[in-house]
Amino acid sequence: MPPPVTDPEQTRRLLAWLGSGLLAGGMPVHEVEEDVREAAVALGHEGIEVAASPTGLWVTLASGEATTFEAVDGGVRLDQLAEVTAVHAALTAGTLPAAEALQRLSVLRQRPHRYPAYGLPVGTVIVAIGIALVLAPAWPSILFAAVISQVVAGLMVLSGRTLLVGPLLPFLAAFASSVAAFGLAERGLVDAPLWTLVPPIAVLLPGSLIVTGLTELSAGAMMAGTGRLAYGGTQMLLATLGVGAAVAVLGLPLSLIDGQRPEALGWWAPLIGLLVIAVGISLLESVPPSLVPALLVTVLATFAAQSLGNAASEGPWVGAFLGACAASLTATLVEFVRPQVPRVIAFLPSFWLLVPGSLGLVSVAQLESSPTAGVLAAVEVLVIVASIALGVLVGAGLAHPLRSGVTRLSPTRRAFVRQLARRPVRRSERGPRPD
Repeated sequence: MPPPVTDPEQTRRLLAWLGSGLLAGGMPVHEVEEDVREAAVALGHEGIEVAASPTGLWVTLASGEATTFEAVDGGVRLDQLAEVTAVHAALTAGTLPAAEALQRLSVLRQRPHRYPAYGLPVGTVIVAIGIALVLAPAWPSILFAAVISQVVAGLMVLSGRTLLVGPLLPFLAAFASSVAAFGLAERGLVDAPLWTLVPPIAVLLPGSLIVTGLTELSAGAMMAGTGRLAYGGTQMLLATLGVGAAVAVLGLPLSLIDGQRPEALGWWAPLIGLLVIAVGISLLESVPPSLVPALLVTVLATFAAQSLGNAASEGPWVGAFLGACAASLTATLVEFVRPQVPRVIAFLPSFWLLVPGSLGLVSVAQLESSPTAGVLAAVEVLVIVASIALGVLVGAGLAHPLRSGVTRLSPTRRAFVRQLARRPVRRSERGPRPD
């Protein structure tokens, strides 16, 4: 085991960077705090105190000592999150010197995108098509998703370059997709416009954010959970206002605003959609092609459990609960077999399948036509989201002993962390070492 860092400031900086990288990847704060404590113990600091929030975390090596705060500077891609979790695994295994871990984390955001030229536009269109195959399996809806997703991709690029588009991105994307969907529906070119407009903007809907917030609340992280729920609710409200603005601008008849779901294609459409979603995520999030099968396994297990639950009960909440449980357990098993795919990397794409945010947008948008039906549908969505959060907690509890087994028993994981310790930082990623 490498000796612990003797400089307390460097140690706090390492642990703060590690925690902020995990937070930027969307991990719940209680899991981030647990991972930071594990790394600290491996570095010889058992009295560490850490407090995390969605926007940053505080680290002190012992009560009463100096504290380091590190803010979360935006999100990270899945490949960058995989690097952070790999550094954590190597630190806890004692195979990576702390100074080298600092160097790897210092250049984390400089890691180039694997597909810089076409990752965003192609990945966006592929994910939109895949979600359309799951949510709205009809050829007009699939074609609509492919075309309008490029408008959304353009707005995503602009959001990073101008302050005008960034805060209003959910509203603008939902407005553009809604105008196109309702306009085509008036001409009889697409059916079920409420479901058709969702796939192109599904990448922007805060389904995983809302579920993570509920998970944090259930785990006792009150401030973090409340903050995520408030932020996710605001994003959902902006998207809903975009739909409402499109209805007002077009002066639509209320008959077009309903929750009927298109079912033109057969049972095979959602299965093809899962494969397409996994490929699209790999392009968007810079995931290596060799890891796509691991993502697909988790998504398939989630879909199978969710379908089984829906078939066994009248309400969708049972399927949501079983799907979330399956996602947690399968992601841990995938990590055992393929340590290059950390559990959280395999788990997060399953949120795109459960799409509570998509269901919420469709339900809340129905308020435009029938307030009573819309309120009832919105309540149902809240139950579904709560079921997913409960499933995540139960699945995480069942998977916890498996995670310990992954660390102790998996020979492939031990070989992986040894390989990580020997892997040099690529020249394109080099940056100045922290002082």
